[in-house]
Amino acid sequence: MKGPRGTQDILPGSVEKWQYVETVLQDICNRYNYKEIRTPIFEHTELFQRGVGDSTDIVQKEMYTFEDRGGRSVTLRPEGTASVVRSFVQHKVYGSPNQPTKLFYFGPMFRYERPQQGRMRQFVQFGVEALGSDDPAIDAEVIALAMNAYQELGLTSLKLVINSLGDKQSRNRHREALKQHFTPHKEELCEDCQLRLESNPMRILDCKKDRDHPAMATAPSILDYLNNDSREYFETVKAVLDNMGIPYEIDPNLVRGLDYYNHTAFEIMSESEGFGAITTLSGGGRYNGLVEEVGGPETAGIGFAMSIERLLMALEAEGIELPIDEKLDCYLATLGDEAKQEAAGIIYKLRQEGIQVDKDYAGKKMKAQFKAADRLKARYVLVLGEEELQNNQINVKNMETGEQNTIAIQEVVQHMRSELKED
Repeated sequence: MKGPRGTQDILPGSVEKWQYVETVLQDICNRYNYKEIRTPIFEHTELFQRGVGDSTDIVQKEMYTFEDRGGRSVTLRPEGTASVVRSFVQHKVYGSPNQPTKLFYFGPMFRYERPQQGRMRQFVQFGVEALGSDDPAIDAEVIALAMNAYQELGLTSLKLVINSLGDKQSRNRHREALKQHFTPHKEELCEDCQLRLESNPMRILDCKKDRDHPAMATAPSILDYLNNDSREYFETVKAVLDNMGIPYEIDPNLVRGLDYYNHTAFEIMSESEGFGAITTLSGGGRYNGLVEEVGGPETAGIGFAMSIERLLMALEAEGIELPIDEKLDCYLATLGDEAKQEAAGIIYKLRQEGIQVDKDYAGKKMKAQFKAADRLKARYVLVLGEEELQNNQINVKNMETGEQNTIAIQEVVQHMRSELKED
């Protein structure tokens, strides 16, 4: 039997990379003073209908939605922002004197779409949300955090693309211009874009099917419809990025796939050869209005989400080896039943002191136990046999240097602490 299509098992040998990446991301968030939040894997369906948007592909085609035993419609979360905002509102976090509220999360997300390289039906996102500030500088901070994360993990072939989606007034003006522009070509567009023409024409610019249609190249730019406030906001975001020394490109056709975005929108892409046709690593933007949409007070917000799967793909494409320590501190090899019993107590004490240790549980002979220690890349092998036990001693062998020491059993914990500290 196989796992469901579009899912994967992350096995030992690979999971260590995930753990390392997660540790680095947590450390970066700590430096930026973002705190972790954990939300349920499923929510009431209405949350995503209202928060993500009825006109999006996610809501219309990709959500895993079902009725629970009480007849309530629930959905496996397709993205993280709506859940974070729901929690922010439910627990009245907006009332905290410490604002903005700066949060990050890890977790599985679920979308029913055609599985392909780097795009699964169950995938893991790392995301950041900053709620409670409409300062353009925090837009730049969120972007900087994302760039910092990729760079700290060693990626160099990166491109940051930004755009402004403007405020509501600017978007409405642009919306009308797009409708006028695309209406003569309506019958030439895909079925989805024909519907978007009425509901959300900006999302036509994000269509994968119609991307090569000639009308795309001449579509009105949102930047030409920004009012003074929106233009000034975007200029400030760019100025802060300039002060940080973060290079970027402006793409007036960059839109986000979710309805709640306005003002700043951005994507970070991989330019590494061999990464694949889908180059986007992460994306995000500002979403003023989302908190009110889910029942909270007027609250500004900005965030982004990145796929851990795509991050690992980018690291592989650039040939970056993560500094993962795969070595075992020590392996305890035993000979004889009494030695096996004594070994259990020794191992327990070593582990209590934070020392990583393992032993044979398959009844192998001494030579096979040493081979097992080699496979586990043990730094040290502790040897306890009948003779050592009678003399209250244990042999310690450094597997890198070949040096051997015989010490008293009661001193083994202190000895290993000292040896490993020097390593």
